[in-house]
Amino acid sequence: MESMNLTDIIIKTINNIFQTLFSSIDNSIYAFLDDIVFVDINMLNESFLQKIFGTSSSNGLLLIVNSLLVGFLIYYGIRLLYSHYIGLQLERPYQFVSKIIIFGICINSSYFILEQLININSFLSSSIREIGENIFNCNISFSELISKLNTTFSSEETNFNIFSFDGIIKSFASISLLNLVFSYSLRYIMLKVFILITPFAILTLINSSTSWFFKMYLRTIISLLLLQSLISIILIVIFTFNFDTTDVFSQLMYIGGIYALIRANSYMKELIGGISTDISNNFNLSKSLISK
Repeated sequence: MESMNLTDIIIKTINNIFQTLFSSIDNSIYAFLDDIVFVDINMLNESFLQKIFGTSSSNGLLLIVNSLLVGFLIYYGIRLLYSHYIGLQLERPYQFVSKIIIFGICINSSYFILEQLININSFLSSSIREIGENIFNCNISFSELISKLNTTFSSEETNFNIFSFDGIIKSFASISLLNLVFSYSLRYIMLKVFILITPFAILTLINSSTSWFFKMYLRTIISLLLLQSLISIILIVIFTFNFDTTDVFSQLMYIGGIYALIRANSYMKELIGGISTDISNNFNLSKSLISK
């Protein structure tokens, strides 16, 4: 009898701990998911980012890239003079100067180009979500999704039991959503990194032997940006499910939808290339490196 009471106390304590944990996570972490996923022009308006990038050609990273541009021009001039003595084949001066001028303009206009690229991408993802909002008469967002999931898998109930099927589903949903926060935070940081290296990526187009870097850069930044459009489509599909029912099939569909959100970056990477922001994949890579 005493052992049964002790078991009940342990189970109740575990349930209370997880109930408090999931409630704390739901109330404090997920509020900013929409901000880090659906990026817009406000990302470029951060003062620190502007200062690092450079507000003109004479400061920030733009100053470094413009200096390298002049260095390329001087290097080409020296090689051109030297080529007359050894018969070295170089591209014609007017071709090289034309590339310097064109790519120089693109480098110093890269901030404007990024603004338009992010604006177009934001318009595309918001248009997709607006279609869903008109169909379902609700906001297609993570905040709305989490609100509906909490209604379906409510951990506020006194009979929450992590050892039950509903408890396991709720636990998986909360942990998966936490994984989303980490993955999309990594994507947000990598977007800023690739924004900052944009002038350097354009600079590599001057030389055919380094142009591969720009192609890699372009695939990656487009993949990171288009991810939010794919996420918008997945969210619309999730909102087609009936959140008023709590049958097993519906619950499994919710979990499948959350897993699709976690794997969205991997799907986009397989479609057009880029880098992975899947936290679980990066953890596995770190483990393999440490084990070696």
